[in-house]
Amino acid sequence: MLAVLVCCVGMAWASAPKDEVGALAVTPPMGWNSYNCFGGNATEAEVKQNADYMVRHLQKYGWEYVVLDFLWYCDDQNSTEKFANRRPLQHVDAFGRVIPSELLHPSSAGGQGLKPLADYIHSKGLKFGIHIMRGMPWQAVAQNTPIKGTDKFARDVCNPADTCKWYGGFVGVDMSKPGAQAYYNSLFELYASWGVDFVKVDDISFPYHADEIEAVAEAIRRCGRPMVLSLSPGPAFIGNPKHLQTYANMWRISADFWDDWEQLLEQLQLCQMWWNKTKEGHWPDADMLPLGHLQLRHEAIGNKPHYTYFTRDEQYFMMTLWSIFRSPLMMGGNMPDNDEFTLSLLTNEDIIRVNQCTRNNRELSFENGVSIWYAEDKERDEVYVACLNTNDEAVSFSYALDALPSSRAYTKCKELWSGKKMPVKDAKIQINIPKHGAVMFRLR
Repeated sequence: MLAVLVCCVGMAWASAPKDEVGALAVTPPMGWNSYNCFGGNATEAEVKQNADYMVRHLQKYGWEYVVLDFLWYCDDQNSTEKFANRRPLQHVDAFGRVIPSELLHPSSAGGQGLKPLADYIHSKGLKFGIHIMRGMPWQAVAQNTPIKGTDKFARDVCNPADTCKWYGGFVGVDMSKPGAQAYYNSLFELYASWGVDFVKVDDISFPYHADEIEAVAEAIRRCGRPMVLSLSPGPAFIGNPKHLQTYANMWRISADFWDDWEQLLEQLQLCQMWWNKTKEGHWPDADMLPLGHLQLRHEAIGNKPHYTYFTRDEQYFMMTLWSIFRSPLMMGGNMPDNDEFTLSLLTNEDIIRVNQCTRNNRELSFENGVSIWYAEDKERDEVYVACLNTNDEAVSFSYALDALPSSRAYTKCKELWSGKKMPVKDAKIQINIPKHGAVMFRLR
């Protein structure tokens, strides 16, 4: 499988857009993010445990990013009361930049930042990512900290009226002010010194802050270290995808997505809107995969520890949609607690290939509650057909292959979740889908 993915990635590099941003993510990024299981304040030990699991079980299938989400610069924000505080305690350095909590990340002591954690993850052959908030911490404004490399200070560039509505720790940066770009440059200089490979920037795409998106992209370009840029939350502004395709590698198309069937139906609707706005190297992001053990540290994100509420068929539905849509794949559950079924969803080579190595992905039809999608393999004379059942009952129907965009006469068919070969008779295949379920066919 590893050779297959390397081949596909190599081919994608050869045909990738020449823009510097797109070249960093020529296939949808695959990895793990700490938010769905740990909310804010994931510990260094927990991140390492998930990295170790990825190495043992997922790395050979192409999974590579380990992303530390939210509030790594706070000692404790995992209660509703503390999270609602508009002036939270955050650790900052002399230049008004957040730095890790030593309580959560003991190896950061002595000014080392997140570099020791990044070094550990890199030693495993993986890549390291972090979540940041748009703007500067309120402490920088209160202390009027200097902006590194300039004669400007935090209050010269801050925009206190433009703060995040749901977290009070940061204020916006007014990009019309001298020194504003230098502040963002100083952030990414710091992250580059730590060895960061992936940055998820929150409170930047809804509402849409075009100037700060451009500032972050410019800071990454200047910092000397390639970093994938992910924008959050959604829904991203669909009216001008060219801006997103110019500056970001991935952007959220929805608000936070959780393990709820109605929310999954909404994700399908969003994918139906966005499928024709995908560009290689620049990926609409349907959000993290709420699979396995979720919300272990739950109070601040409003639920209780549980294994995913999705049925098995709904999990097939989600993985099928994310794959045929070519969304980034970011596992959200605590991976050391995965059961065999969860692991099987993440290690199906054929499904991963659909996500990583296809082109011309599109929805062909949505009739009688069934969404039918199509994609072509980039290297092989094969096409893929995904069928997603939104109905509250099972459906069965015969599907004529001459309805596909390609004009080939397909004689071989395999359903990729079950691994079963399916008969092709009179250029038709019989499709049976459980309630809330999905099937994915490979045709040769």
